Amino acid sequence: MLEAIQVLIVEDDFRIAEINRQFVNRVEGFVVAGIVKTGDEALTYLRDASTLPELILLDVYIPDVQGLDLFWTLRSEFTEIDVIMMTAANEVETIVEALRGGIFDYMVKPVDFDRFERTLLSFRNQRHLLTTKTELMQEEIDLLTGLQVTPMPSKEDGTRLPKGIDQLTLDKIKRILQESGESGITALDAGSNVGVSRSTARRYLEYLVSIKEADAQLKYGDIGRPERKYVPWTK
Repeated sequence: MLEAIQVLIVEDDFRIAEINRQFVNRVEGFVVAGIVKTGDEALTYLRDASTLPELILLDVYIPDVQGLDLFWTLRSEFTEIDVIMMTAANEVETIVEALRGGIFDYMVKPVDFDRFERTLLSFRNQRHLLTTKTELMQEEIDLLTGLQVTPMPSKEDGTRLPKGIDQLTLDKIKRILQESGESGITALDAGSNVGVSRSTARRYLEYLVSIKEADAQLKYGDIGRPERKYVPWTK
């Protein structure tokens, strides 16, 4: 089993920091290494750390630093750490500078969980690719450089998966679906089993329906609206 990816959150608003912490912990394969509120705290944490985090979630508006000064300090001192900007700063000049500095992604607040999850899954897939190979084919390099947020993964047969679908999560959803048998499974239950949100699980299940690997049925309860239930394709 792969070790969890360590994430440092740099955010001065404790409420947003807590939301970010919960978001990180909801994505399988990631764990929060620490939360700091200022640039000084961030640099002290990293300089004293026995093990550096692999990823930093960074806000532009930090009280004791100007603009992207902290970002550039991080890039110069800790080149092995990737940075994802999570900020309310949406000025083109700031975004361009951050992109030129080599950020993995730039997300403008407020960030919804689905968007956040897609970015972390993309980061996880890229990291897996870069740590398991010594050389890359041109197509693999294109996947790393061609799309900033969601590299287009490939199915096992070599065909491309649609945007927002990654092979690792898809395999887990397929396994849960097959294990459910004739009783089927809802998006809520699938998400709980795999460790993703209900809406994310539904996106994967609907994809399986579209490629005829699953069938969607309406599940009627005693009260309320009917809910879609998914069963393995048998037709």
